[in-house]
Amino acid sequence: QVRLMESGGGSVQAGGSLRLSCAASGDTSRYNCMGWFRQAPGTEREGVAVIYTGPVWTYYGPSVKDRFTISVDSANNTVYLQMNNLIPEDTAVYYCAAASPPVCPNALRRWKPRQYAYWGQGAQVTVSS
Repeated sequence: QVRLMESGGGSVQAGGSLRLSCAASGDTSRYNCMGWFRQAPGTEREGVAVIYTGPVWTYYGPSVKDRFTISVDSANNTVYLQMNNLIPEDTAVYYCAAASPPVCPNALRRWKPRQYAYWGQGAQVTVSS
């Protein structure tokens, strides 16, 4: 079992930055495909960024590429999402999720929420214009 705890959400004006953290505990070595997803009211959950932690590979959704950066501190089992140049369309609840290793290299599976076995409670990000 894996437990995930997000932190770092908040409110920011357009053009600003925020960094989300996801602290993982439990059987993290078996679920080292980590993803950030987001969900705005009335929309489906959307994959934002994915990282495979051994070795490190990263993947980004088209709406955040070149603005967001996903990274990992393996010593502390923490995954980060650095969000720069935020726009109002980035407003959503952001979730951290963990999946088994085969999910990450598959271009279809890594963006599907159903492929992820464990989820955090979510962190609200609000971007005002």
